[in-house]
Amino acid sequence: MKPQWDLILVGAGLANGLIAWRLRHRQPHLKVLLLEAGPQPGGNHTWSFHEPDLTPEQLAWLSPLVAHRWHGYDVRFPNRERTLPGGYLSLTSACFSAMLRQKLGETLRCNAPVSQLAPGEVTLENGERLTARAVIDGRGPNTDEHVVSGFQAFIGQQWQLSQPHGLTRPILMDATVDQQQGYRFVYTLPLSPDTLLIEDTYYTDHPEINQPQVRANIHDYAAAQGWRLASLQREEHGCLPITLAGDVRAFWRSKAGQPASGLRAGLFHATTGYSLPHAVRLADLIAWQTDFSHSHLYALIASHAQKTWRQQRFFRLLNRMLFLAGRPDARWRVMERFYGLNAGLIARFYAGRLTPADIARILSGKPPVPVGEAMLAILKQPLRQRGR
Repeated sequence: MKPQWDLILVGAGLANGLIAWRLRHRQPHLKVLLLEAGPQPGGNHTWSFHEPDLTPEQLAWLSPLVAHRWHGYDVRFPNRERTLPGGYLSLTSACFSAMLRQKLGETLRCNAPVSQLAPGEVTLENGERLTARAVIDGRGPNTDEHVVSGFQAFIGQQWQLSQPHGLTRPILMDATVDQQQGYRFVYTLPLSPDTLLIEDTYYTDHPEINQPQVRANIHDYAAAQGWRLASLQREEHGCLPITLAGDVRAFWRSKAGQPASGLRAGLFHATTGYSLPHAVRLADLIAWQTDFSHSHLYALIASHAQKTWRQQRFFRLLNRMLFLAGRPDARWRVMERFYGLNAGLIARFYAGRLTPADIARILSGKPPVPVGEAMLAILKQPLRQRGR
């Protein structure tokens, strides 16, 4: 029996949403179905990236989905404050949802949770069975015994202020705040002259954070900056994996031929947790394919993800230094030192394109954590999932 669809994308998050968006432009003849368990694609999120993370061609096709753009960004540490150059851009779930609904029409189905999934078919919770040449699972990260991670956990609140805040660019990291037993910073996006997204963020050994404390932290931080909070517009939550070590081949073997995307495919920056550039690259890769069999897409995505894993070896080494060397409340020293480096190197770091000279420069000089513990962290391969 001929499949009903060429491709079914399960989970209308960033990765699968961009795949559907790109395919509609590149191969509009394909029958592509995007399924979302919730009421709208994109959930309740903000996705940001640095302009050099993408090629001009990628930025061009993504641009209709971009909600905010700024020139430069700030970082703040106890012994360093700096403004760095370059474009910084954000997508919002509201804009993402509206654009996908407009572009995809009835081939986007929300409130359609899946009960069973296989490489060539899905069964919805209402009993409906759908078949396809391939099914891509993009339902977010799942715990895997083959990958060891720390976590970047946060709560973000979008506030309408009673008066203008005065910011002209984002504050990507303000680590001058009390560290609260881990690497903590506040991330702030000025969405309009009197609207801010304020995120309280933690690099932590465990995925859980004290939510009442985090919300109180946001209020305290706003007061310390002189911002008068008037109306809470929305709140978002996140817990991103920060990879320390793993067996990527075993990770993909465990999927038993099931194509995956986004965080479920391990496609994110190992240190920052940024996933949008990886989602854009995967969407481009899939959009140029002619074979949409599930065996081909599984092999294609697995090969791409394993190559990406190898390219991020140095980032996992840095993560082990951050999580395993020194006291948790002194982790900020690693990042403070990093943000004193050349602006071009920092841009290449975010883009995941460090040169051998960049790596040598990052590792040179006195380490910001005890030398012995730093060496142990570099050499150590954690054997068990942290936080489990």
